[in-house]
Amino acid sequence: RVRTLILGASKIFVLTKIMDAMLFLFATFSILSSARGINITPEQVHLSATGDASEMVVMWTTFDPTNDSTVQYGEHAANLTNTTNGHMIKFVDGGSKHTIRYMHTVTITGLKPASKYDYKVGCADKWSKVFTMTTLNTGTNWSPRLAIYGDMGSTNAQSLPMLTKEISSGSFDAILHIGDFAYNLATDDGTVGDAFMNEIQDIATQVPYMTAPGNHEYAYNFSHYINRFAMPGNHSNYYYSWDIGPAHFIIFSTELYFFLQDGIDLAAYQYRWLEDDLKAANSRQDNPWIITAGHRPMYCSTLDGDDCNRRESIVRKLIVPMRWHMS
Repeated sequence: RVRTLILGASKIFVLTKIMDAMLFLFATFSILSSARGINITPEQVHLSATGDASEMVVMWTTFDPTNDSTVQYGEHAANLTNTTNGHMIKFVDGGSKHTIRYMHTVTITGLKPASKYDYKVGCADKWSKVFTMTTLNTGTNWSPRLAIYGDMGSTNAQSLPMLTKEISSGSFDAILHIGDFAYNLATDDGTVGDAFMNEIQDIATQVPYMTAPGNHEYAYNFSHYINRFAMPGNHSNYYYSWDIGPAHFIIFSTELYFFLQDGIDLAAYQYRWLEDDLKAANSRQDNPWIITAGHRPMYCSTLDGDDCNRRESIVRKLIVPMRWHMS
């Protein structure tokens, strides 16, 4: 009887240890699951236009994959009854840590022009907070208001509070950031880029945040710029055109002429596209204003040794000879 009691106690002791181990594993799994839940929190949310006033592109980042990429939206925050799904891509940073980010892109269609919509992004497991966007007006009989700037970093973005105030008050219809983001998007394994994209989220979730590449986006073959934004067309965000009101905007990459070691083909393709786009826009019936934008100017009045001061400016000199390469 004593031996039986001892054996019984041993079994109870072993069973207790097994249960403790199971509870520990369950707690560990719960903690890890909770941590992974944080990693699917949508961040760095921003908008871009397509040239169609009834559409808006919404993009965001997570650090773990999700089952779907979804935007829920409506004209009132309490009634987000419309749902649009998009796609997710895996982006591996070129830095030493090879940090993985998941970039989500959704194109919403059928929107009313010049209207406000509330929306949230994410998936069934994790949603962002609710944002409010203002869609662009339609037609050409109106005057668009754009905030246009370049060279804005993460640690010294002194104009950002003013931009936030002005955009929140409805002073601008869209933003055009002409190169040099964050200083730099790829710095510290992309964490500086993450911080910058979160800093501009308050303005970039309200109106389209249109972009052009600058020299500071060069790291890892412009991969951060290419993967963090979604501009119109299928040219990796290097160049595109975009209509807003009576204006036809042509955005092109000046950087393709300064990094020719990566190959001249991209610059040649850009020239072919630019020539075709200008021919199509030159009737000026719908868009009498043709506005071009690139990071490095063709001309300038400063005397600091930049390319635009030279008699043989690289931007001016290399745009046209690209047609020779195409032949």
